Amino acid sequence: QVQVVESGGGQVQHGESLKLSCIVYSRMVGVGAVSWFRLAPGKEREAIGCVDKESTVLFDDTLKGRFTISKGDAENTADLQMDNLTPEDTATYTCAAMWIPAGDTCSNSSSRYGYWGRGTQVTVSA
Repeated sequence: QVQVVESGGGQVQHGESLKLSCIVYSRMVGVGAVSWFRLAPGKEREAIGCVDKESTVLFDDTLKGRFTISKGDAENTADLQMDNLTPEDTATYTCAAMWIPAGDTCSNSSSRYGYWGRGTQVTVSA
């Protein structure tokens, strides 16, 4: 009923930029919030940012000024602009969608999202 598709990952050098895009395809299931998470080896999954019908939220204040979360051109899309990347940003970045019955407001809790993409790898070399 719902497909979550990410794109934009790749290998870059420190200081360069990447833009990740997430598109949620939903025909019969209503979609609320769409969020970006990342997972690096040895670390817990981190919520980066989220978009819903009324707002955009950057959860991690340490990323302010480098990462920008925004709504895409179409409904149920979320773009993550990442600038001035460092090796510490290396991780698997995954997009997740919230089913309307579970809510329609941004949340940083993984358990609130029922649909997950396969993830896209971001690797930043020193």
